[in-house]
Amino acid sequence: MWEKCLSNGEYGDVFGGGGLGIVEGQIFAQKEYFPLIVWSYNILFLLCNRIYEGYSFSIFGQQWAFLENYRGSFRWHICFNFVVLRMISFGFDYHWTNRESHFDEEKHYQRCHICKSGKSCYQVLQERSLHSDRFGYITYLSYLVYAPLYIAGPILSFNAFASQLDVPQNAISVRKVTLYGFRWMLSMILMELMTHLCYYNAFAKSDLWKHLSPMDVFIIGYGVLNFMWLKFLLIWRFFRFWSLINGIEAPENMPKCINNCHNLEGFWKNWHASFNKWLVRYIYIPLGGSKKKLLNVWVIFTFVAIWHDLEWKLLSWAWLTCLFFIPELVFKSAGKAFQAQSSFGVCIFRELSAVAGAVTITCLMVANLVGFVVGPGGINWLLSSFLQKEGLPVLGGMLVTFYVGTKIMFHIDEAKQRLS
Repeated sequence: MWEKCLSNGEYGDVFGGGGLGIVEGQIFAQKEYFPLIVWSYNILFLLCNRIYEGYSFSIFGQQWAFLENYRGSFRWHICFNFVVLRMISFGFDYHWTNRESHFDEEKHYQRCHICKSGKSCYQVLQERSLHSDRFGYITYLSYLVYAPLYIAGPILSFNAFASQLDVPQNAISVRKVTLYGFRWMLSMILMELMTHLCYYNAFAKSDLWKHLSPMDVFIIGYGVLNFMWLKFLLIWRFFRFWSLINGIEAPENMPKCINNCHNLEGFWKNWHASFNKWLVRYIYIPLGGSKKKLLNVWVIFTFVAIWHDLEWKLLSWAWLTCLFFIPELVFKSAGKAFQAQSSFGVCIFRELSAVAGAVTITCLMVANLVGFVVGPGGINWLLSSFLQKEGLPVLGGMLVTFYVGTKIMFHIDEAKQRLS
């Protein structure tokens, strides 16, 4: 089965493209301009794969056209996006081998309960530099095509992968791994119930939402978000479970329920969390981190959109998300500067935070509806539907619902802090 997935074209790209990746690493890794080479090479590779849809054997001559019958069981150039992330991870981890790390290991050990117990958590495995002889071709190729995480992730850094080859992960016990698999089975049953009883995704895919009322569109949009969350949770947790059985720990992609996120930053830390960790390590921090946060979000989300696919609706989704990020970042900065001196001030700030959370959840829904349901052309339709006489009560009710939900999330977070 695995050989069917790795088609002839993909073998060529993994061995050829991966080979060039390690050659450029060996030659240019210690050069200051190495990041430019890595990004240029891999983004060009990514774009060519999507533009030519995996290439055709006939470009090398008609005598090779018969190989088109052995292209594999799925579009290999889609999952090759993950290989590109691994190639970039290898390049930068090699580049940073002999450089001073920004990671404060002593401070981390003080607050990490896993490291305090004498084990090594994922973050330490990722941030701890390896000796240069660990960056060999066999280890690199094993990292690119590691079966459990090849098709869909979670995304694992090269440092973390290579660190666990000799010493398998010990942070998660056999009992916890077994319980993890059992919870995955329960989630699978829930998905079966949803697909048979709730038709949110069918409405979205069939364009029937165009003929429905604003209330129906809101319910479908919210249902689609929950459906997508559960779908990706099943995919990512299955492959992470497989990896854990094999002794390799990868980050949890869905550590938090989608209905327990009341700000954009928190949402993206808990949706495809391993990709978020990758983006922070290889794009956000090298670009200046929090000092240039307003600029960095545009670069990061544009890359995320291009990495997913070359479609205008995904770019629209990315740039809408960036626009919605701006008021949230401004509000957070103002909140840090403002220190309430009285209980009344604390109450007012809490209420404003809940209102901001309601608006943020609404914006998140709009961005995802544009990106994955209605497309850029549906923005005017959404505005006209919700800003007319019939839609305004729905919009008001939606904001009140999200306001109450945000207040409940505050209480849940406070309860967790008290317990910890």
